[in-house]
Amino acid sequence: MAIALALFFLVILAFAVTGHVADTRDSADWKPSDEGFRHS
Repeated sequence: MAIALALFFLVILAFAVTGHVADTRDSADWKPSDEGFRHS
């Protein structure tokens, strides 16, 4: 079990280092909305 957990974190680390994770930085999770609609 410990080996599987370590392997899981190593895979995540490898993806993060090589730039395969997405961070759009669009802040959509905290921007206010008008009944679910966001004005641009």
